Amino acid sequence: MVDHAGAMADRVWRRYDRKQRLTRYAALLITVMVVYWAVRDIDIFWPWVWDAPNQISNLGARMWPPDPSRLAAITNALLETVHIATLATALTIFIALPVSYIAAQNTTPNRACLWLGRFILVSSRSVNTIIWALLFVAIFGPGVLAGILAIMFRSVGFIGKLMGEAIEEIDRRPVEAMEATGASKAKVIAYAIVPQVMPAFFAIVILRWDINIRESTVLGLVGAGGIGVILQGAIDTFAWPTVATILIAIIVLVLIGEAVTGLLRRKVL
Repeated sequence: MVDHAGAMADRVWRRYDRKQRLTRYAALLITVMVVYWAVRDIDIFWPWVWDAPNQISNLGARMWPPDPSRLAAITNALLETVHIATLATALTIFIALPVSYIAAQNTTPNRACLWLGRFILVSSRSVNTIIWALLFVAIFGPGVLAGILAIMFRSVGFIGKLMGEAIEEIDRRPVEAMEATGASKAKVIAYAIVPQVMPAFFAIVILRWDINIRESTVLGLVGAGGIGVILQGAIDTFAWPTVATILIAIIVLVLIGEAVTGLLRRKVL
């Protein structure tokens, strides 16, 4: 009896065995080495890093108090920013929905269309909004049109991918039932697929509109319209109190957008 108790006492429970512990230590060591390699190669000028708190304090002092003298122009620019996001989101729907249909495995006509749809979605998501904006500013010149197209091209990949996944997760029984009755492809889409993905569609579009408002605030930094144009001008002329006013206005806009999207989700979903 004593020997049995002693044997039980010698058996200590461990969450990981020897092999698992060695694997975890090796993964941690590799992670530390990769982080060190990255930090070493990006050539950070550390004196500036240590001086950052002083610079932040100095900049904050120059920005306070905010200057409301250009509030009317800032408000108009904010409205332009909202228009860019709204128009871009609306236009995206007409491109993203057909692409999501051919990019879903259970609705695509053939493999060629499947890979074409996925290529479009990956291409859209691979290029940042600012890069799209730079491209369209070079093509169409500075202005709102370049901003709308930049937001739209970026949003196609987001909405198209999520809608494609929603289509792939539908219940196939209504589709098969309608196909068995000889319904046309259009009727199958309208009455068997669309009703199942409508909640996901509204949720995705509302979310993307909220994201687009945030992204539209920086488009003006590259000449693509919106509040970013005034912000860049204020920074270039060292008008820091005006910069503070613009930043406060952007925060207020984002909060309003968050409140609106929350209300829309409750009403629609």
